[in-house]
Amino acid sequence: MTAARILLVRHGQSTWNASARWQGRADPPLTDIGQRQAAAAAEALGVVDAIVSSTLQRAHHTAVILSEFLGVGPVHLEDRLVERDAGEWTGLTATEIDIRFPGDREAWRTPPGFESDDALLDRVVPALLDLAARFEGGEVIAVTHGGVIFALEKHLGGDAVRIPNLGAQWVDVGGDGSIRLGDRVPLLAEHGPTRTSSDVTEQV
Repeated sequence: MTAARILLVRHGQSTWNASARWQGRADPPLTDIGQRQAAAAAEALGVVDAIVSSTLQRAHHTAVILSEFLGVGPVHLEDRLVERDAGEWTGLTATEIDIRFPGDREAWRTPPGFESDDALLDRVVPALLDLAARFEGGEVIAVTHGGVIFALEKHLGGDAVRIPNLGAQWVDVGGDGSIRLGDRVPLLAEHGPTRTSSDVTEQV
């Protein structure tokens, strides 16, 4: 039996997204484009029971915009939904990483301070279980980050492809503590038609 359905939504474009920098736990704001993305995405969403957000401002600002458009509030903050710590890659572009750490990114040799999938899931999974218990029987929007959604999809057996800004992924959280991957949902027109977790393609 499903305790709650949670729609994981990646935040709108941030200033560091726009300059292609690894963000991790850094806290850059949304761009004007990111704010417009959030407003446009709200039009694709139906009625929900609650909106939750990572404490990082790019996610929180996105959630506030959704909240205002949907008339659902206040936004509940959940620090366990913050982005993966990128360690020494934080603030760098891919080119800068490749210059400073030759071959590491291609071989996925992560730097000191980089949060592993296991460590990320150790905080994200309990957060989802707690949200399901808190909003039992409801549908919840949780605005979070690309790295969080990517790691969770991979953990749940999905294709684990990168998700765009304002991309969204349903998860069903059972009363028995199980979490099942649902469908990817296109909230912006440029995301294309609805795709399931088994047929999404790589996104840059």
